[in-house]
Amino acid sequence: MRRPHRRLSLLLVAALTGLLASFCPGTASAADPTTMTSGFYVDPNSSARQWVSANPGDGRAAAIGASIAGVPMARWFGNWSGTIGTATGSFVGAAAAVGKLPILVAYNIPNRDICAGQSGGGAGSDAAYNTWIAAFASGIGNRPAVVVLEPDSLGDESCMTAAQVSERDSLLRNAIAQFNTKAPNTWVYLDAGNPGWISASTMAQHLAAAGVSGAHGFSLNVSNFYTTAQNTAYGNAVNAALQSTKGFTKPYVVDTSRNGNGSNGTWCNPAGRKIGTRTQLGGGAEMLLWVKTPGESDGNCGTGAGSTAGQFLPEVAYKMIYGY
Repeated sequence: MRRPHRRLSLLLVAALTGLLASFCPGTASAADPTTMTSGFYVDPNSSARQWVSANPGDGRAAAIGASIAGVPMARWFGNWSGTIGTATGSFVGAAAAVGKLPILVAYNIPNRDICAGQSGGGAGSDAAYNTWIAAFASGIGNRPAVVVLEPDSLGDESCMTAAQVSERDSLLRNAIAQFNTKAPNTWVYLDAGNPGWISASTMAQHLAAAGVSGAHGFSLNVSNFYTTAQNTAYGNAVNAALQSTKGFTKPYVVDTSRNGNGSNGTWCNPAGRKIGTRTQLGGGAEMLLWVKTPGESDGNCGTGAGSTAGQFLPEVAYKMIYGY
């Protein structure tokens, strides 16, 4: 006669556990946006596509259109994006209308790019950033999406004071919590730099302190050039360190947009780089993504001398298609 009561008790416990988990800010979303969509979204308003549309008679337009503008890639959002919830909502809504998975980059953390300075800026205060990232997530809502969270933010901690690091980690933990609450069908990847920047064991410490346990995973090689093999070796080493020190591992994605020829040790508009494997699931990581648009400048340096970060340079894009 006790079996029904035992079964009822187990059901109540399971229900309560699930309810509590849904309110836990450190719990990553269980939804899989890749199964809710059919392939990745090609941004019709990318800088590459806009240039091709504006320059149909240019001899480089056909190659740039076919090899770059037609590839699914991320759209970056920052303090240039206007009302952020409207901006992310419009982008994700357009992708949802055609059943595709959009890739977004949140790039507005205070003291952004503090080490290199080419993309300096970000939100003016911690409070402003918290408001901005909450609206970013709310704009996505229940629609499926992939978000790369704050490129360089953890690598840049090597240039920050202990107090600044603590503030940044708090901001990133809150950002992850906002996505888990407001965008439950989004996979968030906290950026973890690249293989040539910080040791895997140190990066694992940075990731853990910034709340990666609550994110879906971490991202590698954003706006850099290291080969996919180098990144997967590094990502696996980061996961080994996370497992040994924290008892968990995480999926990771690799930015392959410009890694076709690997790195020559220079990060800012180096010559001789080449586009890499197109955006796809798998490939050694959970996903290979075009996060940086090939042809967009890293700043006033190298082959982009005289340009500003994010400016589309057609000649750089054209040469990157062929690797020279």
